[in-house]
Amino acid sequence: MAERRLNEQVRIVGSGLLGASIGLGLRQHGVDVILDDASPSSLRLAVDYGAGRVSAETDSPALIVVCVPPDVTATVVARELANFPEALVTDVASVKTAPLNELRALGADLSRYLGTHPMAGRERGGPIAARADLFLGRPWVIAGHDDITYRRAGAIEDMILDLGAVPVEMAVEDHDAAVALVSHVPQVVASLMAARLGDGKNGALALAGQGVRDVTRIAASDPALWVQILAANAIPVANILRDFRTDLDAVIDALEHPVASGSRRGIADTIAAGNDGVARLPGKHGQDRRFSQLVVKIDDRPGELARLLTDIGEVDINMEDLRLEHSPGAQIGLAEISVLPEVEERLARELDARGWKIAGAYA
Repeated sequence: MAERRLNEQVRIVGSGLLGASIGLGLRQHGVDVILDDASPSSLRLAVDYGAGRVSAETDSPALIVVCVPPDVTATVVARELANFPEALVTDVASVKTAPLNELRALGADLSRYLGTHPMAGRERGGPIAARADLFLGRPWVIAGHDDITYRRAGAIEDMILDLGAVPVEMAVEDHDAAVALVSHVPQVVASLMAARLGDGKNGALALAGQGVRDVTRIAASDPALWVQILAANAIPVANILRDFRTDLDAVIDALEHPVASGSRRGIADTIAAGNDGVARLPGKHGQDRRFSQLVVKIDDRPGELARLLTDIGEVDINMEDLRLEHSPGAQIGLAEISVLPEVEERLARELDARGWKIAGAYA
């Protein structure tokens, strides 16, 4: 059993993807995890998967983690603060300002509350999709406020570290502005693009490659949940979308007048600005650096991907990322291998010597 920092009894309210994943991760460290959920079937399923146990009258949790939808987060947090007057309470809702303001209005004891937000998830929900390693290496925001001391909230950071996540301290307003940019607006943009596919002819959709799949991957999300998230963070999201609309109008104008002076430059500047934005995204483990990519052809038969990964390991090169593309009807797949630029040439040489076909390489 791995060494743990958190020694307190933990109560988790909400046994969906995040709640059950937190429970599974803490149970791996031997933490006594109590589960509660408004849905008896969800609770029983999470218990069956090993995320924790049902509550007992003798329970005395020192830390409570609320994992419920944003529109009921403050209500449940206030209830837990009242029912367990000695416990520290946190939540994992994807917005932080609205719950904090609502708790203040309710007169809750904010000296025992600190909101957090793990930047992790999956496209599927519920306890059946939960994973103990869901938070491994992921940022986990601790949204501080003036009513609680950092020392009083130490158990929350212990939990985050035990789950393998990286604590990031932010003010609640800064957090909501940040997730509007990197999470909430991308969801809206992906959904709008995916909605256009509804009008596409079958012949057109059959041509879909990795580009449209990348852009629309997160569009397969729960509408009811996203109504809550976007409503709770409406102003920051609307401000970014307003700027997005301005940029989009400029592109549309250039496309409607392609021979006008400056039109082509405007389009080029838009694409270049996108290059600059992508370059700012941190890479593996939060490193602010770019990787080089090798595209390797893989025959569509069992064991080929495993053989490729084994060959990369045997030449002692660390793979930073992997993306697969397999178009319908094709007898091959394409594996895009991300590596540090200084080892790209050696990896290409080693793979070529082992019979792999390199389809391309780029930085």
